[in-house]
Amino acid sequence: MNKTIRRAAGFTLLLVFALLLRATWVQAYEAKALADDTHNRRNTMERYARPLGDIVVAGSPVTGSKRSRSGDLRYQRTYKDGELYAAVTGYGSQAYGANQLEGVYAGVLDGTDPRLRDPLDALTGKRAEPGDVLTTIDPAVQKAGFAALGDTKGAAVALDPRTGRVLGMVSTPSFDPSDIAGTTDGAAWKELTGDADKPLVNRAIRQPVAPGSTFKLVVAAAALEDGLYGSVDEPTSSPNPYRLKGTVTDLRNENPSAPCENASIRVALQYSCNNVFGKMAVDLGRDKVRAMAEKFGFNDERQDVPVRAYPSVYPSKTDDAQTALSGIGQFDVTATPLQIAMVSAALANDGLLAAPHMVSSVVDADGDTLESYEDGETRRVVSSSTAAQLRSAMVTVVEEGTGSRARIDGVEVGGKTGTAQRGVDNSEKPYAWFTSYAKDPRTGEQVAVAVLIEDSGARRAEVSGNGLAAPVARKMMAAALE
Repeated sequence: MNKTIRRAAGFTLLLVFALLLRATWVQAYEAKALADDTHNRRNTMERYARPLGDIVVAGSPVTGSKRSRSGDLRYQRTYKDGELYAAVTGYGSQAYGANQLEGVYAGVLDGTDPRLRDPLDALTGKRAEPGDVLTTIDPAVQKAGFAALGDTKGAAVALDPRTGRVLGMVSTPSFDPSDIAGTTDGAAWKELTGDADKPLVNRAIRQPVAPGSTFKLVVAAAALEDGLYGSVDEPTSSPNPYRLKGTVTDLRNENPSAPCENASIRVALQYSCNNVFGKMAVDLGRDKVRAMAEKFGFNDERQDVPVRAYPSVYPSKTDDAQTALSGIGQFDVTATPLQIAMVSAALANDGLLAAPHMVSSVVDADGDTLESYEDGETRRVVSSSTAAQLRSAMVTVVEEGTGSRARIDGVEVGGKTGTAQRGVDNSEKPYAWFTSYAKDPRTGEQVAVAVLIEDSGARRAEVSGNGLAAPVARKMMAAALE
């Protein structure tokens, strides 16, 4: 064999060896990454090769599966009362992926979660039967909130204060996830993503906005815990109007005739006195107010229910004037309805905040539990005394103050209204808020609710927490107590 042939043969063998080495590398080391790649069509085909597991509300599935009309994806997701439960389930789409519970538990619902496999399945690589996700949602509370919000742009959350269970989570306008479940739903997807009202956004946990006067409960809690004031009935040192430090701007009240000068915390909550809580926040200082806000859950970037909520924010850097505005839930303070419901829930539960969760357990095809969310995992936010005093003041708000439309006969109801300014120089219609709790003395049942009305279509002068948000809270509380 001459030199040229030998060199060609050697080079060819080197190429074959390199090819074998590359193939071994891909199969041995890169196979999993390639298999898990989101662009791998086989994953989507496998996910929809058979019916998915279900998301369950009160023992009944609110999801399902049906045979696809065409294509290589055999089944597609269906939803029962899709608009009603969209804020809970999210969507599972052959074309656009999955979000919320559909996304968090995708592996359980399609059978690929390793916990679903028995030892034989692990050896053979056989796909396990899918599992189910059992929620804490009370269908009566969910329906009451959805119906009460109606055509408004807003959201509502109802919690069991003792356990942290999410009894209702509603966001409007809503959408039917069935409309975007297939591969041929491009027009529906385009319409939803192009809608200025953002129906795909879960406002209950994913759109923090200024909480307005509902935040005054946090400032009041900080003042009582710090000892700035000994009780909710002690007069405060609060000139009316209150001049913001370092400015020529006065912090005034919505009702100029309200008895807000040197008002007690009870009276200040009853009439929602800005001067009282603006000055109170400055007297406490931003660090103490922020510390109390964080005890309630503000600034928590890992608030999972188990869908991750966007953090509610209390700013870390403010001057005295900004601290005063923060004390009435303005400036850079933002909150989700979930967060504001947590404030009322902690006060209702004697100062203990139970971790909110809307999934009770995740089970396999045989009903065996894969994971569960324990009820009543609590942390102390304020003392029992502070919680009792603020509940008493919240009852005054409902019985004698700005929260009258939340009353329920025979039930202890406490609440706080909020009307939050927005836009440059308050140029846009304000947000209407209401947060509350209710306790039935006959049964011992209790519930905490927060409602945000972002836009109801009402005229600016008609926007108020009592007028728009409190009736929604009342209906959800009544449904929970029934």
